[in-house]
Amino acid sequence: MRFVIQRVKHAEVTIENEVHGKINDGLLVLCGIADTDTNEIADKMIKKLCGLRIFEDSEGKTNLSLADVNGQLMLISQFTLYADCKKGNRPSFIRAGKPDMASPMYDHLIEEAGKYVPDVQRGIFGADMKIELLNDGPFTVILDSEEICK
Repeated sequence: MRFVIQRVKHAEVTIENEVHGKINDGLLVLCGIADTDTNEIADKMIKKLCGLRIFEDSEGKTNLSLADVNGQLMLISQFTLYADCKKGNRPSFIRAGKPDMASPMYDHLIEEAGKYVPDVQRGIFGADMKIELLNDGPFTVILDSEEICK
């Protein structure tokens, strides 16, 4: 599982010209699900995500977590995070989770995140989504379960 985490001032996901989700001051997370991911991995990744201290305290140091700042969270499924570009110029997505496995796993991520954040905004799995955001910092972090869940 891979998360690309962006600290944002605001973010919005639009699907078929309608706003589907919107947050202010929080984290926009692109979630890549691999074919080998499990609920246990998802739970560890969400716990790590929600505990990351990447918000500034009164002294300007990144000491505060999402909960500490009452931040909002948006999770967007993004199978392209498992693009393999080693051979040729066309990415392969062989490691990305197939929809029958990845869609329920994405739902599980949303549910698990709800244990830490009262309102989790989301996209729609497999939909053509347009995402607008104002990156704060910019501050972007990548979490990979191969490093987090060893």
